Amino acid sequence: MTDHPTPEGLPPISGAPARPRLVLASASPRRLALLQQVGIEPDGLLPADIDETPRKSESPRELARRLAREKLEAAQAAARRREDLQSAYLVSADTVVAVGRRVLPKAETLDEAADCLRLLSGRAHRVYTGVCVLSAKDRLRERMVETRVRFKRLSNREIEGYLSSGEWRGKAGGYAIQGLAGAFVVKLVGSYSAVVGLPLNETMSLLEGEGFPVRGAWGAAS
Repeated sequence: MTDHPTPEGLPPISGAPARPRLVLASASPRRLALLQQVGIEPDGLLPADIDETPRKSESPRELARRLAREKLEAAQAAARRREDLQSAYLVSADTVVAVGRRVLPKAETLDEAADCLRLLSGRAHRVYTGVCVLSAKDRLRERMVETRVRFKRLSNREIEGYLSSGEWRGKAGGYAIQGLAGAFVVKLVGSYSAVVGLPLNETMSLLEGEGFPVRGAWGAAS
C-alpha cells in the first residue's frame, strides 16, 4: 500500500456524534468503500505499519488472523492517545491469498505479479480474510473468512494485458477481483467482499454484537 495517512494527518472531528465513533485500521480505499457501501462512514483512518512477513511454519489462515490482530492493536494504541477516539470502535482486517500453504505476496514488482498470475492460471486458490472488531469497552471479537476462487486458464496475452493495467500493484496475489481481474474468475465459493478486503456480513455481525448501530444511516439512504 502507498500514501498511508498518519494519525497526525487526520482531520479533527468536531460536533456531537449521532452514533458511537468508529475507526478503520486501514488505509485501503477498498475497505473504506466497502464500509461506505453498507452505510458506515468511519470517523478516522488509522493504518498500521507492521511487518507482514509470514513466520516460520505459519499457515496462511494463521497469518491472516495474526496480522488483523496486530493492525488492530497498533490502531488501538494510536486511537486511545486521542481524546476524540478514546471510546471509538475499531475495525481491522487482513487478506492473504494462498495456493496450498504457499502465501502469495502483495505484488510490488512486475515480476512478482506475473509469477502470481501464472501460478493462479487455471487453478483454484484460497483467500483468507481475518477481521477484528474492538468495542468501545475494549472487548475484542474476531472472525476468519475463507473463500475459494478459481481462475480460468490465462493466455500470455491476458497476463500481459493485466500487467500493463497496473491494477496488480500492492494487491495480495497480484490481482484485484473488483477490477479487470474479475474477468478471470470462473468460480467463487464464499464471500466476494472478503476477497476485496473486508467481509461485510461478518463485520456487520461483529459490530452489531457489540452494540454498534450498523443500520443507523439506512433510513437516510437514497
